[in-house]
Amino acid sequence: MRHPPRSALLLVAGAVALIGSAVVPVVTASGATTPACTVEYAVTSQWDAGFQGGVKITNNMAALSSWRLTFDFAGGQKVTQGWNAKWSQSGTTVTAANESYNGSLGSGASVSAGFLASWSGSNAVPTSFKLNGTTCNVEAEPSPSPSPSDPPATGAAPKLHVSGNKLVDADGKTRRLLGVNRSGGEFMCVQGYGIFDGPVDDAAVKAIADWKANTVRIPLNEECWLGLSNIKPEYGGANYIAAVKDLVARVEAHGMTPVVELHWTYGQYTGNSAGCSDVHATCQKPMPDAQYTPSFWASVASTFKDDAAVAFDLFNEPYPDRATSTTTQAWQCWRDGGTCPGITYEVAGMQDLVDAVRGTGAKNLILAGGLAYSNDLSQWLTYKPTDATGNLVAAYHVYNFNTCASETCWNSTLAPVAAQVPLVAGEIGENTCSHSFIDTVMKWFDDRGLSYLGWTWNTWDCSSGPSLISNYDGTPTSFGIGLRDHLRALNG
Repeated sequence: MRHPPRSALLLVAGAVALIGSAVVPVVTASGATTPACTVEYAVTSQWDAGFQGGVKITNNMAALSSWRLTFDFAGGQKVTQGWNAKWSQSGTTVTAANESYNGSLGSGASVSAGFLASWSGSNAVPTSFKLNGTTCNVEAEPSPSPSPSDPPATGAAPKLHVSGNKLVDADGKTRRLLGVNRSGGEFMCVQGYGIFDGPVDDAAVKAIADWKANTVRIPLNEECWLGLSNIKPEYGGANYIAAVKDLVARVEAHGMTPVVELHWTYGQYTGNSAGCSDVHATCQKPMPDAQYTPSFWASVASTFKDDAAVAFDLFNEPYPDRATSTTTQAWQCWRDGGTCPGITYEVAGMQDLVDAVRGTGAKNLILAGGLAYSNDLSQWLTYKPTDATGNLVAAYHVYNFNTCASETCWNSTLAPVAAQVPLVAGEIGENTCSHSFIDTVMKWFDDRGLSYLGWTWNTWDCSSGPSLISNYDGTPTSFGIGLRDHLRALNG
């Protein structure tokens, strides 16, 4: 899926008539140890029906790649707008989540954000603040013991492999991948703002599990993973890999399957349907590049080869069909790579990437999407790569605006593929802020015991692109409520 534009800073314009101004600091409790985090809350101006406030957050824990502050209003106040954070409010609970440009918060570092709010009657100061679920302004708290309903901390994700046209676990039980995409790792790092878009702490991952999802697809950027020179060191190489490993571990700890997927790659393409003219990995390219992508997959496979619960999705949305003049050329480019008509860089084909993964000894599931942004699987069986392990899965993407977006097309092109190999719809969505289209998709896939993942678990505007949530606590958009309720009905 191509990404909606990132929101700019919300600027407050115009003058307000002030009737008073007060700064109300939150007093930090004394103690023998430094608080894990501190929050200073201030009312900087106040008038008849509203006020301007702000928070200064200081992180005393390990460095964070994303942050989310929560607190409760006790006087009926309502946040109306804000800046330097994504502000939202549900009931009395206010959430301030980092913007794309200020998600990184090192140990000892601080960040400030402000807001405008309405009030009536009283403007009581919040008394408790939490940063990524950790209470601030108090001595460091011991880690809570998991409740009986929590998944085991050691991880409970199933180890999957292919059996015929089904996915099965170690006990031979048939499994379906049903869940969401968690976008961010493909673009934040190369844009220089962080590693993930929004929180990926345990609370944020648990919110996904609470939808009864069993799979999370994690898009990645090859330049960031490889730590190339154009990437800020704090967001690339070892730091990026460690962050991805941590997220994978949290996904597994909640019993869900992590699918690590290559989204953005190197290589300059300015032809038909080009997403950008940049040689760097700043947009979706028509095919992976031979210069870096095999090395990326060899490294990723080496990292996760001892964890059979992790699946590999080779390349997000190939579209060599937009560059080449014939369908045959496009499918040959897809499988074999090399010098492809219409693509100026050397291409790594799907066979090259399968070989790169298997060359490490990794036997993990491999997903491979077809042409037309993974919307065309019409010749997938004819050109499918050779995989000695037999753990190859067909990947498909579908949105309401795609060419193959009807039951007629699914019956003619998807059903034959699904009869021979497992089929996973790695992305499903619609640009309507509704869920009528994905309801049809899910029913067709349900009737055949197939897998699907909603795009995307990010708090973007669903009118500019499919966004499942309005808050990282799992509050669904009018689009996301369809997937949430359906997953709960299936797995509740």
